[in-house]
Amino acid sequence: MRLFSKTFAGVVSLLILNFFALTSIAGINPGAAVKEVFGANGIAIEDVEDAEQARMVVPGGTPFGIKMHTRGVLVVGLSDIQSGNDNVNPAKDAGLKIGDILIRINGIIINRNKDVSRFVAESGGEEVEMTVIREGDEMELFLTPVKSEYDEAYKAGIWVRDSSAGIGTMTYYDPESLVFAGLGHAVCDVDTGELMPLFSGEIVDVNITDVNAGISGRPGELKGVFLTDKPLGRLYLNSMAGIYGFLENIPYHVKAVPMARREELSPGPAEILVTVSGNKPRSFNAMIERVSNSETSPNKNMVIKITDPELLRLCGGIVQGMSGSPILQDGKLAGAVTHVFVNDPTRGYGIFAENMEQVLNLVENGQNEEDTH
Repeated sequence: MRLFSKTFAGVVSLLILNFFALTSIAGINPGAAVKEVFGANGIAIEDVEDAEQARMVVPGGTPFGIKMHTRGVLVVGLSDIQSGNDNVNPAKDAGLKIGDILIRINGIIINRNKDVSRFVAESGGEEVEMTVIREGDEMELFLTPVKSEYDEAYKAGIWVRDSSAGIGTMTYYDPESLVFAGLGHAVCDVDTGELMPLFSGEIVDVNITDVNAGISGRPGELKGVFLTDKPLGRLYLNSMAGIYGFLENIPYHVKAVPMARREELSPGPAEILVTVSGNKPRSFNAMIERVSNSETSPNKNMVIKITDPELLRLCGGIVQGMSGSPILQDGKLAGAVTHVFVNDPTRGYGIFAENMEQVLNLVENGQNEEDTH
């Protein structure tokens, strides 16, 4: 079997992420949670709290390193095997597809690439039963490994991934529950665009060392190094509205601000908190150009434009790695940066803070339920 695993490296750049994905709670079947948060049009459907009861959060802007291990392994490629005089692909013949999440072989739970390799190598060419999740549905497939002409080992013609790493930005944390939110969109596989089904993960401190400025047609990126292996926090949920988890160490102490409701936001001046060097965020001027409730994606609620001359000089606008950077308007957390416009890096999309709070509530409630059992 040919395997691929993206390992954690000291120097990393932001994952190229897909922003349309289901939700994955650590250890939970993706698609089985948080469906009730967003309606068919991507807008939160839970009741909005009264404005006087706005949650107070500590805005972020600090970068963090993301280390994730998947629940099961993600199928990221299929390849032919030279066996005898023929090129065959057992995985394709069995019905496996790129994007499938392989969770069991012969009834045994698997979470690592090496688990798949071992089952195939020890099959002796006998059929193996593979349980996969595809678009939220679980199904059984039957694969017969073949002996490779190259090394006489049994192979399945499949490439899988069990982990990923990258850099993102923390949007905020709740000073009472210590739940944090970041990115404003899902972590998805760099090759397939599929959501990475979270089994376990952590965030660590990062130091930004360089910036590749963006230009029209070529997004820029932040580059950095992981400062330590000591976790800053543990990941609990990977969702289309960002990643969420629980802090183990307080990353910074600044004044808490209220979270804005969507009806409080309007086109006009704003600021974003961004780290372009080191690990300390700075405030830069921006403009909210449009506020919309009609977008089909819950993380494309605002169009923002960078107006700060210094940030434009340093980065060209929004770059990869800024996902999750807080947007503030009138002293309140309006939301977070999620996308950059490829043909105009000075502009991009943002998610409402309100949408992120809906998911954060589920994280807090889910943890409370676990604590009572």
